[in-house]
Amino acid sequence: MTAMESRERMMRASTSATERSLAADAGLTLVEMLVVLSILALVAAISGPQVMRYLGKAKFEAAAVQLGQISSALDLYYIDNGRYPVEAEGLAALMQPIGSAPRWNGPYLKKAQGLLDPWGRPYVYRFPGKHGLFDLYSPGADGNPGGVGDGRDISSW
Repeated sequence: MTAMESRERMMRASTSATERSLAADAGLTLVEMLVVLSILALVAAISGPQVMRYLGKAKFEAAAVQLGQISSALDLYYIDNGRYPVEAEGLAALMQPIGSAPRWNGPYLKKAQGLLDPWGRPYVYRFPGKHGLFDLYSPGADGNPGGVGDGRDISSW
C-alpha cells in the first residue's frame, strides 16, 4: 500500500465519520422544540394586547374618516338638490335616486360599503339634526349609544 492509497483511505474514513455525525445532529430534540414554542408563546402574549389596541384605534379612526366623506357627499347632494335627504330616504339617497330629487347627480359615494361603519353596521343619519343641519354618527364597537373606549360614539359634530 502506497502512501497515496493510505491517505485516500484515511480521507474516506474521516468523511464517512463526519457524515454520520451530521446525520445524527440533523433533527431537533423535544426540549429544543419546547424552548422555541415557549419563546413564541411569550412573544405572542406580550405583543397580542398591543396589536388589539392598534386595531381598535384604527377602526375608530377609519370611522371618523368615513364620517367626513359621507358629510361631504351629503353637502354635494344638497348643492345638487337644494336639500338634504330626509330621514326616511336616509343615506341610501347618496347611492341612488330616492324620493323627489329631480337634479340627483350621483352616486355621491364610490361604494355603498362606505355607508357601513368599520364594525359592519350602518351609520345613523338624522335630518333635521339636533347638533347641526344633520346628525351623522356610529355607535362604536359596542353598537350602543354612548360608551367609553372602543365603544364610544363617533360623530360628525
